[in-house]
Amino acid sequence: MTVIGAGIGGLTAALALARRGARVTLLERAPAIAEVGAGIQLSANAVRVLDALGLGPGVNAASLRNRAVQLNDVQGRRVLRMDLAAHRPEARFLLIHRARLVDLLARAAVDAGVDLRLGQDIATPPDLPLVIGADGVRSTLRRALNGPETPFFTGQTAWRAILPEAADAPPEAQVFMGPGRHLVSYPLAGGWRNLVAVVERADWQEEGWSHPGDPKDLCAAFAGFAGPVPGWLAAVDRVHLWGLFRHPVAARWHDDRRAILGDAAHPTLPFLAQGAGMAIEDAWVLAACLDAGPDQPAALARYQALRQPRVTRITDAATANARNYHFKGPTRLAAHTVLRLADRLAPSLMPGRFDWLYDHDPVSATP
Repeated sequence: MTVIGAGIGGLTAALALARRGARVTLLERAPAIAEVGAGIQLSANAVRVLDALGLGPGVNAASLRNRAVQLNDVQGRRVLRMDLAAHRPEARFLLIHRARLVDLLARAAVDAGVDLRLGQDIATPPDLPLVIGADGVRSTLRRALNGPETPFFTGQTAWRAILPEAADAPPEAQVFMGPGRHLVSYPLAGGWRNLVAVVERADWQEEGWSHPGDPKDLCAAFAGFAGPVPGWLAAVDRVHLWGLFRHPVAARWHDDRRAILGDAAHPTLPFLAQGAGMAIEDAWVLAACLDAGPDQPAALARYQALRQPRVTRITDAATANARNYHFKGPTRLAAHTVLRLADRLAPSLMPGRFDWLYDHDPVSATP
């Protein structure tokens, strides 16, 4: 079988299939396995898959264990703290550089016998017994299965940057919410900090997050933010930006000989930190379905049936979070007041709202 795309989803799929005895060829357009600087959050649902693939020790060594997500207002005052360690002490939530995870997956895949072929520009999906498209938002396989589609611009633009960080920074994600904009930041192993800042604007409509930006524009957009934000912004010397587009979850994920996963099937906005996690879940479930019996068309249909409802709920929740972070005027004051009351009177209420997401175990849910 052949997998197109050696990102997180494609590498996980290739490894999961190879671990189950499949002969896998992995085709990647780039001439080398390399990821530009970006951090990701891996929640417990995705970490369970990495553990099942034998990557737990390596992932632990390359990451920080996230203990909390704290929401703050524009002045830097605490609005709500979701204590992940207290609410789910047995679960692991990790902060990791994307390049470290890709490297771990690639090494494990090659060691498992995956035939990794670089520099393969796949303009047309190959006609083979089974082809899996993990080739992102511009997936050729998605177009082949669903026809042309036009995503719509959300009116939001994001900056992404990596900056130096003190080694003793608290391992937690911080969100700072202002009218029409918000900023998320967390430390990474090795003395780095990841920063993503989103602002509502109508003058940027190009997708993809590798476009170079100007740190001065980022600083100007968040000039009114307090707390640690000004210090973080002052340390940014290089930044990338991208327009955020809303894609529908694909109606058709497969035919008898082709299937898609990850961003190729369900691109999501980055407001629930589940893009990588959903691709990792997809990869495990697809491999398990294909391994369950010889009827490939039935296995691919089962894969979509198992995954589509969950990823639809997740993409919808991510879209809602964008709105919740950007409240303005009296609505913002009322929303923050409610959250502060919940934080003080029922600290487990908000973390519990995401039990459906984080407590899911793709490994035990599929044979």
